Amino acid sequence: MRLTKLNTHMKNIISVDAMGGDFGPSVIIPACIDFLIRELTFSIILVGDSDAINKALAKSKFLDKKRLLIQHATEVVGSDELPTHALRNKKDSSMRVAINLLKEGRASACVSAGNTGALMATAKFVLKTIPGIDRPALLARVPGESGSISRLLDVGASIGSSVNQLVQFSIMGHVVAKHVGAIDSPIIALLNVGEEDIKGNLTVKETSAELKKLDFLNYVGYVEGNDIFTDKCDVVVTEGFAGNICLKTVEGTATMISTWLRKSLKKNIFNRFLSVFCLPILLSLKKEIDPRIYNGGSFLGLPGVVVKSHGNADRVSFGYALNEAKLEIEKNIPALLEQYFNNKQDCDPEAV
Repeated sequence: MRLTKLNTHMKNIISVDAMGGDFGPSVIIPACIDFLIRELTFSIILVGDSDAINKALAKSKFLDKKRLLIQHATEVVGSDELPTHALRNKKDSSMRVAINLLKEGRASACVSAGNTGALMATAKFVLKTIPGIDRPALLARVPGESGSISRLLDVGASIGSSVNQLVQFSIMGHVVAKHVGAIDSPIIALLNVGEEDIKGNLTVKETSAELKKLDFLNYVGYVEGNDIFTDKCDVVVTEGFAGNICLKTVEGTATMISTWLRKSLKKNIFNRFLSVFCLPILLSLKKEIDPRIYNGGSFLGLPGVVVKSHGNADRVSFGYALNEAKLEIEKNIPALLEQYFNNKQDCDPEAV
């Protein structure tokens, strides 16, 4: 199944960094096979050490070899490796080669569970950014109170953002919420330390003033951290430092609640007895707050779909990252962003 030459006119191809993350091929390859079984119109290129990949593939019974290909790469970017070192010295890493396939038009998207900083630096260096966008933003999905999904960006692509960049993030969040989330007029809000106009630093205040000038944005003003899970907004915009802390707090809270529930139900015989009757409710709650189903952060602002999976993703979790890439391919998000920033106005996705 070694990749020799791929038809550059083929669509729906995802290049996957098979060596990235904490578990590498042992988790990533089964997740890719699950995805291909579900999505019959998609193909995957597994990038990494061909011996390790073939060893993992030998344990599966997936026979559609035309849709599961291998691109050999001799190097791996370490989880604690400096992004600059990876960029300069790991030109044949599984991460770099996977992104190169996207650049060359041999893949429609790239998914990696590897080093976030290295993925960001490499993707930006290889792919550049869409004209009109200064920096990429990393977008994450978080659960809403009524079963909805809110989108939070930037959650760590860059630290410290200017007014202009925060405005760009707002537009990018609008595009994804509208076309991937299927929300006609997504509600956009800025993360702040209060909802009042007098609250916040100068950057936040100036950004708010600029967003009010954009008629096609449904901008409602400020929200606080506790509003992220409500239905007050569909997109929460902030700079990467605050956004990353916010996201990690959300994930940690979900894990803590799950742990508390398990311990409480096992505390005594009475609790164990009650848990039998509460099981349907508990299973529903577990599904709602399970961090795995929100895995897959999108690097927006690049002329290609690049999705970052958590490094500790399991088989189920990595599958959701692949699904996020699938949705952005189908909606042609990079092309939509390019139209938005070139035309400075909303556009019909069918026109792309």
